[in-house]
Amino acid sequence: MVLGPALYSTQYGSAYVGDSLELLDQLEADSIDLVVTSPPFALQREKSYGNVNQEMYVDWLLDFCRKVYRVLAPTGSFVLDLGGAYQSKRPVRSLYNFHVLIRLCEELDFRLAEEFFWFNPSKLPSPIEWVNKKKIRTKDAVNTVWWLSKTDYPKADVKRVLVPYSERMKKLHQNPEKYYKPKVRPSGHDISTSFAINNGGAIPSNLLQIPNTDSSSQYLRLCKELNLESHPARFPLKLPKFFIDFLTEPGDRVLDIFAGSNTTGLAAEVSQCRWLAFEQEHEYLALSAFRFLEKGVQKEHAKELYMQLTQFQTTTYIETTNIAADFHEETPAEVVGTDILEPFSTSAILQAGLFEV
Repeated sequence: MVLGPALYSTQYGSAYVGDSLELLDQLEADSIDLVVTSPPFALQREKSYGNVNQEMYVDWLLDFCRKVYRVLAPTGSFVLDLGGAYQSKRPVRSLYNFHVLIRLCEELDFRLAEEFFWFNPSKLPSPIEWVNKKKIRTKDAVNTVWWLSKTDYPKADVKRVLVPYSERMKKLHQNPEKYYKPKVRPSGHDISTSFAINNGGAIPSNLLQIPNTDSSSQYLRLCKELNLESHPARFPLKLPKFFIDFLTEPGDRVLDIFAGSNTTGLAAEVSQCRWLAFEQEHEYLALSAFRFLEKGVQKEHAKELYMQLTQFQTTTYIETTNIAADFHEETPAEVVGTDILEPFSTSAILQAGLFEV
């Protein structure tokens, strides 16, 4: 790897200012275990973070994805978060995200390992014209997240992302004879007593319910206190962390090619993965360093760091010894996964993930 000096580095990773198309060329082939990113979406209105219009978007994004394919390890994964969009001045959805997927698989030879759906219950109603004013469409609260790979069997282990059992399922574990009688269901499923085994958690579904409520984070607090503009399009920390934990092991290398406020880098740091963050906007990447500061840091220290990063004469090292403990303290509950929808029916048991893992 022949990358130049990083803007800042931590125990596990480094953040680089520059065009990802150029920075990707400086990485060795097959050297990255996971690329997880959320590119600027193909929206009708131009945003400050540099989105591209829908007509050009697919070609534009594929230029990056070709280079991602080269650097991705044979057992690696490419996770792409794409928001939906409407066609200009019409209450009709754009198909751009599906065109992206088809071309990634047919032209670049990616495999679609699985599609995920990120449900953000806190998302504001949009677009205003069709949802708020004319009230002919519902709130767009789901992003498609494509999990892609170079081979049919990328590294993955669902045991690393098991979710807590519901209270009802815990009762089933304690007394399975009371709540469930094994037999073959009309669907053909043979639901035996093994489904009542406690495996430490339920297998998550591909519907990830994660509110994007970051208002109390240290990153936003420091940006506000210093009167600096935070990145306007951030995804929640639990989204990249789910895929990092699912698709990598500690020590693996994670890359975000549209780093923004570097949420992916923080998630990788907490999971003890080596990470790289590429972002062309110097200002946004400098502010992203706030995510790695010790919890409760004073704004004077943050301001000094920000000034140092914006002047950028040499790589700044940020100590992150306590970052994992700070993360777990702030996020005690897991919100990703499937809960029981009905008391101990076949579908409930299947959805709860009571398989041997």
